[in-house]
Amino acid sequence: MPELTIRAVTTPADGPAAGLTGLLIDSVHGGASVGFLAPLPEQTALEYWNQIFASLDTVLLWVAEIDGRVVGSVQLALCTRPNGVHRAELQKLLVHSGYRGRGIAGRLPAACEDYAVSVRRTLLFLDTEAGSEAESIYRHLGWEKAGEIPFYFARPTGELHTTALYYKRLER
Repeated sequence: MPELTIRAVTTPADGPAAGLTGLLIDSVHGGASVGFLAPLPEQTALEYWNQIFASLDTVLLWVAEIDGRVVGSVQLALCTRPNGVHRAELQKLLVHSGYRGRGIAGRLPAACEDYAVSVRRTLLFLDTEAGSEAESIYRHLGWEKAGEIPFYFARPTGELHTTALYYKRLER
């Protein structure tokens, strides 16, 4: 079986734009509520990733690859306000539909947690679609549910839905 590698993208030149674009389109077209509506045009997805590459000083990005193909990604947005430098937001955990069930959704957040600990962040938080498979993944990874907000986001189909808020304290 090919080896999974997880690496941080630290410069725009390191960003596999085409692979990430395909990953985002696969996720949105598969129903993931990650800020976009379906159908997601390739140009819109590419523009999104270029924005992320331009903000790598405050939004950190990890990619999961198998044989050079992007199969997953996750972001960690560090809070920069003086009263919040202890926290960060886990964002856009994506795993390509053809590679689910291989532990990628566990390894990507673990990379974020390791980094967060190394820069003295003690609290991570996220939001995800209430009732989704992602909720069970986060609970399995030790995240605690803080609550829900109804009518928070539009699914890729445009239907309004509830988001679930989760947090994880990091004490290592």
